[in-house]
Amino acid sequence: MSKRFVKTYSQGLVGSGLDIYVDRETGVSYLYAWSGGGGGLTPLLDRDGKPVITTVLDED
Repeated sequence: MSKRFVKTYSQGLVGSGLDIYVDRETGVSYLYAWSGGGGGLTPLLDRDGKPVITTVLDED
């Protein structure tokens, strides 16, 4: 059984970072930004304001 969300990108800084996760069921990409003890999650949007869709292959 594969995980529903997969991390496709990570960029860490001192005490903060950015990660991109893809929902395997919908293909929607999400940006997770965090710093210290807080963070936030938002869908990535294209220039037309529509969600970025990414195909992720199974890791098996």
